[in-house]
Formats: sequence, structure tokens, C-alpha cells
Amino acid sequence: MLEKTFGLFYFLKQSKTKKNDYRYVYLRITVNGEARELSIKRRWPMDRWDQSQGKAIGTKEDAKNLNAYIETLSAKIYQAKLNLLETERKITAQSLKNYIIGNSENRMLVQLIISHQKRIHALIGKGYSLATRKRYKTIRNHAKDFIKWKYNFPDINIHEMDYEFISDFAFWLRSFRHCGNNSVAKYVGNLRGIIAEVVRKGWLKNNPFAEFKTTKDDVIRTALTKEELQAIISKEFTIERLNIVKDIFVFCCYTGLAYVDVNNLKQEHIINGIDGIPWIMIRRQKTGTLSRLPLLPIPLAIMEKYKGHARCISGDNFLPVLTNQNVTLSFFEPA
Repeated sequence: MLEKTFGLFYFLKQSKTKKNDYRYVYLRITVNGEARELSIKRRWPMDRWDQSQGKAIGTKEDAKNLNAYIETLSAKIYQAKLNLLETERKITAQSLKNYIIGNSENRMLVQLIISHQKRIHALIGKGYSLATRKRYKTIRNHAKDFIKWKYNFPDINIHEMDYEFISDFAFWLRSFRHCGNNSVAKYVGNLRGIIAEVVRKGWLKNNPFAEFKTTKDDVIRTALTKEELQAIISKEFTIERLNIVKDIFVFCCYTGLAYVDVNNLKQEHIINGIDGIPWIMIRRQKTGTLSRLPLLPIPLAIMEKYKGHARCISGDNFLPVLTNQNVTLSFFEPA
């Protein structure tokens, strides 16, 4: 299909995180009023650039090399047009861009994250948890919003990802999403894992994360003292929900179970040990490992306390564990 209008324009684009005289050289491809931009992986000073001509100024060797590269790239695009025309494929700004970056299958970043999220959803309970799926949903939303902020597009081709993309993504998470350092490292790390799989499949020749490093801050967690734990156990609230939250927390402290594991605790997980006392035998949701835990007097008393609770009678749960939202709201209620 022959296009009606066509144009190539090279220009300098300043990074949103680095303010200096050197800017990245970009190419804008326009077909029938639709434009696509891509970096040509070169930087050039503003005072040596002819914006109207879209090329470097001067006769120095570096200017000659850049202009020769621009001419070669333009020739490659015209060859791409010819190839598309000969094979009777539609000539668009996106198809020409895909040709230049070596991707005819148009693999897009956000779509790859969604595909990865769907695979995790299919494996929940088989090595992955619901929380992991939710985390990748958050990463998908962050990536989509960042691409809109940086490129004003809903998605980008994976071949457009480079060090600048990742660096700006980390900056955007900190500045616009107000993420802490460890959260940024986690989100970037999860995205790094998806791209590593893409590289292993041969869809990308080079891993854009190769030179990008993240470090997590050490988090110092202070354990409760015996006196502090006893003060919590002795505290009685006038609101039933607060007492439930307190009891579940104490139960977690004495058993070492995570909140989600206590929520999963059922009659089938309680067995009588050879020592004559009840034991918990449950497979942890996050790791899949089997835990065997003796029921000490205090957690045993908590279980007995809620044996007749409506939530336990109507369901199969041993304890009336509240949702995370209700637990969070409880922290803002007066005692």
C-alpha cells in the first residue's frame, strides 16, 4: 500500500533526568500524519547541530561520522519501504520503525508483562502466590504509565529499551510514584527477570539491564521483647475486631506462621503428636515447604477461644482471620 505523505526528521532530545549540553539524537518517522520516534543511540552537543537540516555542523571527523551514519540509516529506511511495497504490506511509521530496530513481530513491553502475569496466574499454588501475581499487575501499571509519560505512547517495542529507558524508569518510580529505594529495586528487578527471559528466547540480542545496577537498603527489624509481647496479650479492646486482630497477631508470634498461612489454617492441618499435644502441619503458601509446629498453650487457647465463632462455624477456617483491608483499618481506630 503506497503512502500519501512520508518524512524523516533527525533532532536532539534532552533526557528528563540529565541536564547538559549533550543530547540524544532521535529520528522521527512520519507516514500519513502518524509519527514514531526512536533513538539512534548517539549523543551530540547542541551548539554543533543544525536543527533545520537535521544533521551535525562542521567538517570535523566526528561530525562527518555522525552525518554518514544518519545517511546510512535513512537509506535503510527507504530500503524498508521498498521491501514492504514489494511484499504488498502496509507502510506505516510503526512498520518502518520495527524494520530499523530489527523486529518484524512487533513485540511490545507491556504486552509481554501481561503475558508473564497470565502465566503466573495459571501457576498460583504451584510455586507462585496470589501476591506475586498482584505484584506483576502493579509493574504492568507502572510500566504503562511511565511509557505514557516518557513517549506519550501506550506501549513500546522491546528493542527500544536501553540504559536510558531503565534509568529514567527508576527515576520516575522515585519521583512520580514516590517509591522507596527497596521498592524501586524490587520493581526494576522483576522487570529485569522478564527481559532476561526475552533475551534467552532470542528476541533481544543485548540485555539493556546488563550495566544497570540496583542495591537494596538494609532493613533492621527489631523483635518484640518478652514484656512487650505480654503487654499486647494482656490488652483488651472494647471493639471485637481489634481483639481479633490482636489474637491473630499473637498467634503468628507464637507459631511463626505468616498471616496468609494462618488464614489458610484448617482442621486438616491439626494433628496429635506422639508427645500427646496438638501440632500444626501445614505447607507454607510462599515457599511450598512443609512446617511442623507444636501448639503451645497460648496459641492453643486462642484456637479454643474462637472455636464457636460464626466465621469459623460457617467456613472451614480455624480462626476468624480478617482481610488485609480490615486489619489495616483497625490500626486507625481508637482502642
